Amino acid sequence: MKLFSLGFIIFFLLNLSVSCEYLKPRKSDEVVAKVGEEYLYKDDFSKIFSDQMSEQDSINLARSFIDSWAIGKLLVKKAQENLNDDKLEELEGLVQEYRTDIYANAYKEILIATSIDTLVTEEELRTFYEENKENFRLNENLIKIRYVGFDRNFEFSPEVKEKIKRFDESDVEDLQNISHQFKSYYLNDTIWIKTSEIVNTINILSTDKFEQNLKKAQFFELTDSLGVYLVVVKDVLERNSIAPLEYVKPIIKQILLNKRRLEFNRKLEKELIDEAYQTKKYEVYE
Repeated sequence: MKLFSLGFIIFFLLNLSVSCEYLKPRKSDEVVAKVGEEYLYKDDFSKIFSDQMSEQDSINLARSFIDSWAIGKLLVKKAQENLNDDKLEELEGLVQEYRTDIYANAYKEILIATSIDTLVTEEELRTFYEENKENFRLNENLIKIRYVGFDRNFEFSPEVKEKIKRFDESDVEDLQNISHQFKSYYLNDTIWIKTSEIVNTINILSTDKFEQNLKKAQFFELTDSLGVYLVVVKDVLERNSIAPLEYVKPIIKQILLNKRRLEFNRKLEKELIDEAYQTKKYEVYE
């Protein structure tokens, strides 16, 4: 049986790890509350207020903040008084580990932000893609598609149908100019998207088994009680096909950046150890 939940332990760590900030009165600040020998100052929570808040809202928020602070401190004190020594020792170890982690991670994040090149070239993306194609097989269909949806009594229906099918440069411009009259539309047919995204947008497609009957260069005209949808499927990639490079570029970029971060961390840790050895700041006793 677990006596302490993870939530309790995190709560205990957060309160215990910052308690030292409140132990000594700061002469220049206005004290608003005190629990034992710990003090809460007005400056500690002044940033929670906004200019749009009424005076009463500010008072209520301040009271709630002060009470929450006090409850946290009181619970920690009760824990320190009532937990056995083994549990307190365990929690103190977690506090030290937590403190080490947040300091170390904050420092590493600053170094990474200022030291790692975040530019990933097209050549790097393509090389990684070519070497790992089998890892980029699709788990659902992708399509390049365009569509417009409008009310059944829409007066320009024949013209729109002709333009969405032909879709030359002037047609695209014309459709964009009247797009405010459409119930919904999507005209960027150069980008691969998941079939499910379109099905979720146009509910009628799911009833027509859209995904099971996809074909390249296919035109649909679908009608329901709410309106008309004109759909052109420009291209299709079926499930289990290898995803195109342009579709997985964001994933590859993140993979390459993560590899750089890991390599930077390894190099940083090695340099820290080497420097500490050389300056006698780190010793291992045999």
